Formats: sequence, structure tokens, C-alpha cells
Amino acid sequence: MRHVIALDVGGTGMKAALVGADGELLYQARLATGRERGPDAVVASILDFAAELRAHGERHFGEPAAAAGVAVPGIVDAERGTAVYAANLGWHDVPLRALLTERLNGVPVALGHDVRTGGLAEGRVGAGRGADRYLFVALGTGIAGAIGVDGRVEAGAHGFAGEIGHIVVRPGGTPCPCGQRGCLERFASAAAVSQAWAEVSGDPEADAADCAEAVESGDPLAEAVWRRAVDALADGLVTALTLLDPRTLIIGGGLAEAGDTLFTPLRAAVERRVTFQKVPTIVPATLGDTAGCRGAGLLAWDLLTRTNTDPSEATV
Repeated sequence: MRHVIALDVGGTGMKAALVGADGELLYQARLATGRERGPDAVVASILDFAAELRAHGERHFGEPAAAAGVAVPGIVDAERGTAVYAANLGWHDVPLRALLTERLNGVPVALGHDVRTGGLAEGRVGAGRGADRYLFVALGTGIAGAIGVDGRVEAGAHGFAGEIGHIVVRPGGTPCPCGQRGCLERFASAAAVSQAWAEVSGDPEADAADCAEAVESGDPLAEAVWRRAVDALADGLVTALTLLDPRTLIIGGGLAEAGDTLFTPLRAAVERRVTFQKVPTIVPATLGDTAGCRGAGLLAWDLLTRTNTDPSEATV
């Protein structure tokens, strides 16, 4: 059976799959990155994991994978196929596409940014299926986005498109590691809500999920923390939709797991802020933690459907 390898590399672990032509996940596996052993060990783990997947596919499906796709965090150079920088993995300028191509006996390899790759999957086979233009926003430790246009994700001229988390929504506000003050992700990410609720509740172990539960139970302190986050998020999203005019706005990441506790006030807050803009359909992501693998698989299949299978053309 024809299939491709898909890898989604995170800060602490890797998710992987063998993906069929119809997008079916034929086999799934997980592995720790081993980042505590240093960046070289992380790269070695990725290469070894990919080789194991190739061998598994050959044993179980009668042939090796036809291509591979890998999603990584941090800064990705689309033209060179290089993982330029990832703070949580400690690497700089890793020629990951070339290394994987060599390890996998010359098959074409696509390299993608983790959030944009997950956004590609949500747009094509997830919550944004059928939308010609969409914006995917992941509310996790930080906030990042993916701009979808006609079945592909826009990376930008320098690979930074979609960094909605660094829109300044509170000028002069909380300092951000990026060097600005008042960035969206300092107020509306899952990490920001966790920090704010831990401080207000007096429980250092409290997190965003606990805050959402307290909101549902009517806790006024939790409601104040949640309202602050939703208002900041709505401000950032309205800026984004003013620029991009998406048909669908897909919200994923840890904070989106709060369901209607997030989406009901968020939709209302966005609607209050728009004037001439069209409010997009605002929906939760549907693929969960498989989005990165599915997106990496889509990148790999894209390589095989092009007449020119230059891997640099399939990077997001």
C-alpha cells in the first residue's frame, strides 16, 4: 500500500504516523525527543525514528514510504529545508530535510513549521474543510497562527506569517520575550491564563483548565481573569481579520478545550468590535493532537502530486 511518513516534532516528544493516500493514519507512534541530551541527540532521535517508520511500512505494507513530511517548532527556512532555530530544542541551522532525505534513501522530504502544518491539516481535512480562506490560531504556551488560502498555508517572505501572538494589544503592557510589550500571547495564551489564575487563586499549581472550571461554577475572580483574556484575544483577532478577511476562523490549542466557556464570550466580543468587517465563522479545531502529523502527511503527498517534486516547494 502506498504511504508516506509524517513526523510532528514537539518540545518534549514526537508524534509520527504512516499516512495513506486518502489521509488515513495507517500507523501511529510516539517517542520522546531526548532534548535533555542536547540538540544533536534530538536530531539523531528524529532520524532514527523516521528510519524505524520506514522499516515498519516496508514490513507491513509491502513497500517503503514514497515521501516524508516533518513539522518542527521555531523558525523554518522554507527554501533551504533548514530548521533555523528552536529555543525549546536548542538547535540552530539544522539541515533537517537533507539529513532525512539521506537517511530515508533519497525519498523526497517536506519540512514545515509546526503551527502552519497543523493549520494546513485543519483547513483541508478538519474544521476549515471547504473554506477558501481561513485563519487557524493555536492558543497554547504562546499564540501562533496559520493563514490558509486555497488549500495552502502562506509562510510569508521570511517565514514569519501568522505570528498573531505578537500583535501588540496592550501597548506598554507586560514585557514579552520577543522584545515588545503588551503582546497578545502575554494575555490570552493558555500559559498566560494559567499564570494569572494561579496568582489570583493563590494556588501555584492552578492552570487555565482550572480557571475555566471556576468560570463555569460562577467564581467572580475567575470570570475577571477569563474576561481579561477573552477581551485581549478579541482585540488581536479583529486586527487579524481586518487584514486577512478570512471566511473561517479556527481556534485550537489548550485554551480551546474550554469549549463554549471560551467560544460563547469570544464570538460576542468579536462581534462587538467589528464595524465594516465581516465576522468569520468562528469554530473550534477538530483534529486535536493529530493535526501536526496529518499536516506533515499532506505536505509529503503534495510532493508526490507535483510534476516537479523539488522538496523546497512543499514547505509551510
